[in-house]
Amino acid sequence: MALTPLTALSPLDGRYHNKVAALRGHFSELALIRLRVLVEIEWLKALAREPAIAEIPPFSPETVRQLDALARAFSEADGAAVKAIEERTNHDVKAIEYFLKERLAANDEIARAAEFIHFACTSEDVNNLCHASMLRDARDAVMLPALDAVIARLTALARELADAPMLAHTHGQPASPTTLGKEIANVVHRLRRARERIAQVKLTAKMNGAVGNYNAHLAAYPEVDWESLARRFVEDLGLEFNRYTTQIEPHDAIAELFDAYARTNTILVDLDRDIWGYISLGYFKQKLKAGEVGSSTMPHKVNPIDFENSEGNLGIANALLRHMSGKLPISRWQRDLTDSTVLRNMGVALGHTLLAYDSCLKGLNKLEANRERLAYDLEESWEVLAEPIQTVMRRYGVTGAYEQLKELTRGRDGITRDALHAFITALPLPEAERKRLLALTPANYLGKAADLARKI
Repeated sequence: MALTPLTALSPLDGRYHNKVAALRGHFSELALIRLRVLVEIEWLKALAREPAIAEIPPFSPETVRQLDALARAFSEADGAAVKAIEERTNHDVKAIEYFLKERLAANDEIARAAEFIHFACTSEDVNNLCHASMLRDARDAVMLPALDAVIARLTALARELADAPMLAHTHGQPASPTTLGKEIANVVHRLRRARERIAQVKLTAKMNGAVGNYNAHLAAYPEVDWESLARRFVEDLGLEFNRYTTQIEPHDAIAELFDAYARTNTILVDLDRDIWGYISLGYFKQKLKAGEVGSSTMPHKVNPIDFENSEGNLGIANALLRHMSGKLPISRWQRDLTDSTVLRNMGVALGHTLLAYDSCLKGLNKLEANRERLAYDLEESWEVLAEPIQTVMRRYGVTGAYEQLKELTRGRDGITRDALHAFITALPLPEAERKRLLALTPANYLGKAADLARKI
């Protein structure tokens, strides 16, 4: 059976392949091989620049251009050639070394320096640089822009609906009113903070040999300052140098990044569920699209499927992200291979995250506030004014303020405007305060909600 979107085992490569296409250039097998080639070439160039390594003199500009061109133009056919070598070697990184030696054999400068390809390296020296680069580049080019689009849409909704009064619900029960915009602004504030945590994670890497001590390096060239060379090499690739490692870079930074993604995703799960609930209450309507079907049997339905899809994908993503953040920093003694297969699923976790962002944004773009329904629920909930009434009573020393309002309103159905006004009129309050309380309605008892939403 040929591999197509219809026959793919994973929905990321099947049903959703178009929606996660932007991540393939970062997390596919080809992307990993391409980065390995780049790292090996850059390491060879770095060795050639080191004056103390006389056996590999500096490359000519023509040779440097050839090396750079091979890394830059590395193709799918090149990737297939590497995989063919891997079939013989049964080792993916060693296959890169052999590929480079074969491909560059016609260049006399490189042929003389062929044994310096992968010199003193363990596979993890190459792989850790690749994985850190993949995560950094995907974060900056794909994941953060997708998250920013969600934040931008939420920000616009918060400001647009800043003054749309809404009955709040605490414990599922009517509570002090808010506005739709303020509730969305709360999420914007949380997501901005979470976004910064993702952006600020510094991806670390190492280039220090089999157990992190430059053993082979110093055996060959004891006079070279290998730590300084390695630091320059790692930092030139745009990563933070990790001085202390075993055979593997300990993946703490990757775990930190995945935890940051998972915390962000949890905020979006909260949003998805709240919006789902507001749609259920009728506070939001969803824009219709011609030709769409909501239910295979109930023609009337307009289901909140985008938020449900987002929530489901966030759950899968977080299961993977949290497994990886908990597993990757753990390695038996100086190295075991359990991290290898786990790291191959980085793109899967971020693929489901990207799907969730896309679905959430799609759902947000369909939302329309149902102001009539919002107003109806507020008008039916005059009991929520028990809070401001008893608070003003406390200010003016009215005894048993809380208890009086509790007796009047708690658990009672159909508390009306007239009943509250009769209670207020009888209170021993200054006339100006009585008038202010009589002017309150569930729709205008909003505190600073609108102002806070506009400032987001």
